[in-house]
Amino acid sequence: MDHQSVQKFVDEVWTDSIVPELVEYIKIPAKSPHFDPDWEKNGYIEDAIQQIFAWCRNQDVKGMECEIVRLPGRTPLIFMDIPGSGDDTILMYGHMDKQPEMTGWADDLGPWLPVMKDGKLYGRGGADDGYAAYASLTALMALQLEGRPHARCVVIIEACEESGSYDLPFYIDHLRSRIGTPSLVVCLDSGAGNYDQLWLTVSLRGMAAGTLSADVLEEGVHSGYASGVVPSSFRVLRRLLSRLEDENTGKILPDYLHAEIPEQRKEQNQLMAEALGDGVFNAYPFCEGVQPQADNNLERLLNRTWRPALSVTGAEGMPALASAGNVLRPHTALKLSMRLPPTVDGEQATRKMRATLEADPPDNARVSFEPDHAASGWNAPDIAPWLHESLEKASQDAYGQGVMYMGEGGTIPFMAMLGDFFPEAQFMITGVLGPNSNAHGPNEFIHIPFARKLTSCVAQVLADHYERPKS
Repeated sequence: MDHQSVQKFVDEVWTDSIVPELVEYIKIPAKSPHFDPDWEKNGYIEDAIQQIFAWCRNQDVKGMECEIVRLPGRTPLIFMDIPGSGDDTILMYGHMDKQPEMTGWADDLGPWLPVMKDGKLYGRGGADDGYAAYASLTALMALQLEGRPHARCVVIIEACEESGSYDLPFYIDHLRSRIGTPSLVVCLDSGAGNYDQLWLTVSLRGMAAGTLSADVLEEGVHSGYASGVVPSSFRVLRRLLSRLEDENTGKILPDYLHAEIPEQRKEQNQLMAEALGDGVFNAYPFCEGVQPQADNNLERLLNRTWRPALSVTGAEGMPALASAGNVLRPHTALKLSMRLPPTVDGEQATRKMRATLEADPPDNARVSFEPDHAASGWNAPDIAPWLHESLEKASQDAYGQGVMYMGEGGTIPFMAMLGDFFPEAQFMITGVLGPNSNAHGPNEFIHIPFARKLTSCVAQVLADHYERPKS
């Protein structure tokens, strides 16, 4: 593949077409169904999917069939089928639904306000991962312009990923015969350790999430009258959380939430720690004086990618400070997000976590844990020699440095599903979520120069996939 020619074409498409499309896409508050239960009535997901579909349908991709597939009561899905040479199939995946607004955006930024600064396009969803459909087709168009053969490609863009992809299994079952059996899966919904080279994701954590609630009264009572007699619902929850987590260290206590870390993953994380140095933790916007957890960067990476960790992501029953009177509150609820090691079964871990939290409630309070998101992680199969060589060449040509392998702390539910469906497939899981890009949080951005180079890397892998030894 003529890398310079491909990169020139890719850069032009990004500048002239993709960036303007992403600007309009960012303006649409297409929140995932979990965060917008009235998504169908509100129409924002429909607006976003129609915009992406219109662009895809109008591209000069030879023989492409492009449609919006709909199942009753479920978010829509874009399905593209691009014919190729030979009998192989490549499955390319992305999503277009978004996380909610989140507080803390800079004064001149906002979730639905696209702003370009220093080659970074700010706004919700551009990096996570509204660019995926555009980049996938651009890589294919670059190959076709070069006259390079490629396998048949199926592109799927879903609208439920940020809610755990609960609609996707129904579409995969519905489209199974049309998808076929891919020998390569390309997913553009992951991250990067820096913006200086290609990063391939080789593991993803799972998740057990839900709402933990404690009720102690039918209504609030004056704290001077009730405290010392009525147990605090907040303290009840604090004691329950101590069943899961050592509050001094953050270590997760139940054995069923842990898994053995493979030696190869330890070695890859060691290389990543050496490559990034203190960039492992300098990428985070710490308040002044706050220290990162763990004693060294390898342990920090292993904590983030192969060890369980608990986050409290929301609370209910506690009034805003300005409205907080002297009342012993009747109810407290916390939204819990337990990240799981890649090889721990998400459904099983959630059931056990529920049993741990609900057993023998403190002070006989009314306690419940209602799961709302169970997902298993994913651990990549061994990388085939042809794929490693292709990734190395692509990274060297695009960035001037070799490929790096990394684990991700987040979850892409579709990958575990595909790993079960297609155990013989190879995976190119990558993305643009590098340092400070802050998906799900305030000031999310997509690093445009990095994304352009990543697109040419995808084109290289698609070309090499066709040329690989078929045995």
